[in-house]
Amino acid sequence: MAAPDNALERLALAAVGAVALTAERLDELAGDLADKGGLRRDEVRQLLEDSVTRWRSDAARLGERAGESLAGVARQVGLVTREEVEELELRLAQLEHRLKLLEGPRGV
Repeated sequence: MAAPDNALERLALAAVGAVALTAERLDELAGDLADKGGLRRDEVRQLLEDSVTRWRSDAARLGERAGESLAGVARQVGLVTREEVEELELRLAQLEHRLKLLEGPRGV
């Protein structure tokens, strides 16, 4: 059971890292890694950009999963969504309107 927790932790850290990496910092990091690793700067830059893109998509998927889990918990405890409340409000307004039409004009 340690693996899922570890994976979630890695994804969360990757999401924070992806957000924190600006284009300028990415260039600096690419230069440093290229110097130390003996690779061309543009190759390292491409690898870093690919990693950032992957981290961002992983973070988005993690957010979606968290939202789905939260929605499932809310459903289990009987909470309704804002959309469901708005739909019921609309239906109630329609019923009130129909009832007024059936009652006809007052004072006749």
